[in-house]
Amino acid sequence: MLIAKPTISIILPAKNEAKSLEKLLANISAQYPDAEIIVVNDGSSDNTATIAEAAGARVITHPYSMGNGAAIKTGARAAKGEILVFMDADGQHSPEEIPRLIKTLDKGFDMVVGARSMSGQASVGRLAANTLYNKLASWMVGQKIHDLTSGFRAVNANKFREFLHLLPNGFSYPTTITMSFFRAGYSVAYLPIDVQKREGKSHINIVKDGIRFLLIIFKVGTLYSPLKLFVPISAFHFLIGISYYAYTFISHGRFTNMSALLLTSSVIIFLIGLLSEQITSLMYTNRDNGR
Repeated sequence: MLIAKPTISIILPAKNEAKSLEKLLANISAQYPDAEIIVVNDGSSDNTATIAEAAGARVITHPYSMGNGAAIKTGARAAKGEILVFMDADGQHSPEEIPRLIKTLDKGFDMVVGARSMSGQASVGRLAANTLYNKLASWMVGQKIHDLTSGFRAVNANKFREFLHLLPNGFSYPTTITMSFFRAGYSVAYLPIDVQKREGKSHINIVKDGIRFLLIIFKVGTLYSPLKLFVPISAFHFLIGISYYAYTFISHGRFTNMSALLLTSSVIIFLIGLLSEQITSLMYTNRDNGR
């Protein structure tokens, strides 16, 4: 008995990417002629939609720019494939890498991410920021994360859609979905890839989106492993409080209000973290029972 190959949808969020789309879509079609190719036109002011339609892609247009993450969600909801492949429309990601992602996914992984090398980062600042994000996120989820912000990935469609409600509308969707998969116990693999110089200007704001990435890491970390955040903060307050108490007791022979405040705060923060952990456990129990 022959087993049918899983269907594939390749999703490209695009905002003013007319310069790179024609060549890119032709290359994708050559690699995967049977795949569903979806271009989500995120309120472009150029002829992105026209070029995508002429290349045979299925085009979904936002009436105004809603953000990269919103385009990803639109594409994921509309896609018919059992496997979703996400890639940038600016020419950085090579369609020749798609078979490698799919082949690794077929080995039993739930998501495969194309991990950029140091030379593949847009700038020294972006490299430093991404290194920090990778280390912080790895600590939060307890697994090694090689490239937290890569937008080139292949994923099981049904499992990806479980987390659509968590994904932000901005550029930090890779951060959220990566950490969500790890914390949900889904398997994630990383493949080293080479990236090309993008066509046109990047839509990422280093400061604005950099701060947003950090907030997303803490947000998802709090949602899935609250004690990872609350215990260190609680311990910090406790150590400062006990140290200040030791100082005031030795120097003045008394216990101050500040020491009491710090020690009390450490207990309250820990209890909040413990309560959050219980709420998280209940959330997962309800989700699993609802399947």
